[in-house]
Amino acid sequence: MPQRYWIETLGCPKNAVDSAKLAGTLHSDGFVAAETPEDADLVVVNTCAFIEPARAESVETILELSERRRASARLVVTGCLAERAGAELAEALPEVDLVAGFGVPVQLRAGPRLQRLGDGALGGFDLLELERPRPDTPWAYVKVAEGCDRKCGFCAIPSFRGAQRSRSAASVLAEVDALAAGGVREIVLVAQDLASYGRDDGRPGALIDLMGEVRRRVERVRLLYLYPSALTDALIDAVIATDVAYFDLSLQHVSSPLLRKMRRVGSAERFLERIATIRERAPHAALRSSFILGYPGETEEDHDALLAFLAAAELDWAGFFAFSEEPGTYAAGLEAKVPAALATERLRECAELQDALTAKRRADLVGSVISVLVDAPGVARSHREAPEIDGVVQVDPAIAPGSVLDVMVHAAEGPDLFAEALAVSEAAPR
Repeated sequence: MPQRYWIETLGCPKNAVDSAKLAGTLHSDGFVAAETPEDADLVVVNTCAFIEPARAESVETILELSERRRASARLVVTGCLAERAGAELAEALPEVDLVAGFGVPVQLRAGPRLQRLGDGALGGFDLLELERPRPDTPWAYVKVAEGCDRKCGFCAIPSFRGAQRSRSAASVLAEVDALAAGGVREIVLVAQDLASYGRDDGRPGALIDLMGEVRRRVERVRLLYLYPSALTDALIDAVIATDVAYFDLSLQHVSSPLLRKMRRVGSAERFLERIATIRERAPHAALRSSFILGYPGETEEDHDALLAFLAAAELDWAGFFAFSEEPGTYAAGLEAKVPAALATERLRECAELQDALTAKRRADLVGSVISVLVDAPGVARSHREAPEIDGVVQVDPAIAPGSVLDVMVHAAEGPDLFAEALAVSEAAPR
């Protein structure tokens, strides 16, 4: 009887790609997926370590799954927290059979004995280039690079993910071809610094070429996480040309003095100009961003500037996060700390404003015809909604997942739309 595995994935879409690659390797070694953690012979927790709440969630999940697993099941912890604090985890959590970084240990694949971190060389392989199983959705994340060369003041990712390492276009497209052959119709390209894809190996502008090649293979290509200073006119035009005019801009704040303390560049005026350019070229474009509240030195004037920017920009989507002091980062040594309660209040004000703006932009779509991809019975997305992040378009549950169709929007409720089908396309992905 084959051994069964369960993978619990925390954090961002990039972690989801790593888990998919790990699952593919386990399948090739004869493992099969378990229906529940309790049924598994091997339980893997792919952790997140971006900020303190994510680390706390990772530890809580490890302990929960340790209690739920069968007595004979092995528990493995991998991912960002394992890479960043592996020795500490191994010492603090005796329940865990193995703590492993980004190279999944050979022992995990080859035999029943698992070594604890520090007991010897673990060995490993490159998650970026592993094969993966066919997803059970008509969309899939594809990671095109690992690591990051930027030095943002609040971010510890370069310290444990390393410098940027871009995949070759051939390897990315081979993965896309395999996913398309399995029925995937939307590819979501992800990386820590997506717009810099190819720069580390002398291929500036490689992302634009890659997008075009991916678009020739599937119905949709979507980009996540664009550094705003890298959003050139050429990249804007390339995104619009894919027919998925979705711009996920990692702004973090809009106050120039505060951005300098974040070791980033930009201003409210510059960001609004870029947004105006996008909407001039594609009035139907959707925009998302994320912002940090309570960064050291943030003043009431900085906060007011952010509120004014949100009102003016009318983004479709935005996420807000309270500053988390990460050991080893530039921000960890800054003075003028913002009290946690004040940061939380500022976050609440921004979220309430943005929720109203999002609801208005969604309501404005009532009565319009949009093209959607059906992800699951009753759940679809247009170009305006990224999977697992934004709202959805609710449709007739009888429509088969993977269908592309035009729908008429007849209602909006908060972030979600309600629509009725006009026609279903059975055309194969391009």
